[in-house]
Amino acid sequence: MPTSSTGFTPPPATPSLPQDIEWRLPRHARSVGRARTLLTKQASSWKLPPDLTDTAVLLLSELMTNAYRHAKASPGREIWARCVLTEDRLRISVTDANDTLPVPRRASPEEESGRGLALVAILSDEWDAELRECGVGKTVWFELHLTPPT
Repeated sequence: MPTSSTGFTPPPATPSLPQDIEWRLPRHARSVGRARTLLTKQASSWKLPPDLTDTAVLLLSELMTNAYRHAKASPGREIWARCVLTEDRLRISVTDANDTLPVPRRASPEEESGRGLALVAILSDEWDAELRECGVGKTVWFELHLTPPT
């Protein structure tokens, strides 16, 4: 490794991937919009394609909305949103303090809500929900491929 005339040796280069960021937001309706903004800015810094970013932001919004509306936990609990970018995919997860796993349902045409998980199932390449190992709450996640799988 090269050393400068001052004797400083630069640190070794770190690999660019995976990249990981997490936000802890209050369980409140305003956190849904905040999560969308944070993901949009992060996707821009990661130079993700606009169409992938739009899909990721929409699906994160659906998971955040479910977490704040349906988590039967005290309002003081946080919702955690985590984004992990690897060479071939973007994985986004939302964790809340409720241990009831979500199930997609069929919303009638008259209903104004109830389609969030259906959107996640249709638009993501993979998704699932799992109880947290610590025994408090669950994590719902989805993945979007950066390039079509071969």
